[in-house]
Amino acid sequence: MSWSKKLLNAPVIGNVTKRIASMKVNHDAMNIAEHFTQFLKPEVAINDELRDEVFRIRHNVYCEELAFEKVKDEGKEHDEFDGQSTFSMIKHKPSNIYTSCVRVVKSANESEALPIEKYCIEAIQNKELHPSNFPRHEIAEISRLAVKAEFRRRKTDKFKGSAIGAISESSYSETELRCFPFIAIGLYMAAATMCIETGVKHIYVMMEPRLARSMKFVGINFVQLGDPIDYHGLRAPYYISPSIFLENLSPGFKCLYEKISQDICKHLSLVE
Repeated sequence: MSWSKKLLNAPVIGNVTKRIASMKVNHDAMNIAEHFTQFLKPEVAINDELRDEVFRIRHNVYCEELAFEKVKDEGKEHDEFDGQSTFSMIKHKPSNIYTSCVRVVKSANESEALPIEKYCIEAIQNKELHPSNFPRHEIAEISRLAVKAEFRRRKTDKFKGSAIGAISESSYSETELRCFPFIAIGLYMAAATMCIETGVKHIYVMMEPRLARSMKFVGINFVQLGDPIDYHGLRAPYYISPSIFLENLSPGFKCLYEKISQDICKHLSLVE
């Protein structure tokens, strides 16, 4: 299977781009937030035990499911950038299982490059928003977003032999299943909170263009910085700032962001 086809089956691209595009974002603001918080809870990985859980989720998705990385004997996926990162997770409250994770990679000085700077710097064609234009402590990258297969629901999941396995709908209520596409949105909102609360003003991410377009349905308007390249699939460099993020959120998802931000801020105060 090609990288691009694998990416279409990825935990964000394959599910969220198709599901968000069909969502009606004029739902009552409180309903969106209440629906999310009834079943899902964002957290920060504040200790080694939770960070290990992040690495296990990433291994499950990136190594075992998608084969973007080699399977590791210890069952954990981590890289050189994790030491300069803060991690967020979303827990499924009824089962107490962590569904997903994302990280924010920061740069304290010139020796701490962002992943996009090390591997995709030539893809950034927008000179005005190039990371080299800003102080190191004001830039960050959102990366390694991963959602477990059992918390995604697609037609392909129901067929025997699916690359990601079948979802047992008897394990979750229909109401719960309808909120699962919000997981990726919630992860981006958690990451945005981690950036804002730590003084980051310029945020970068490599993502599939269809995902970036779908995020516009909820008012998360990433600025594309260059043409797509083959980087774990067809991805392009994107930029967003806290002001762009906060100003464009639709009312319903702004309410959701406020709920997520409250939880993340509580956990950030406990980071070891």
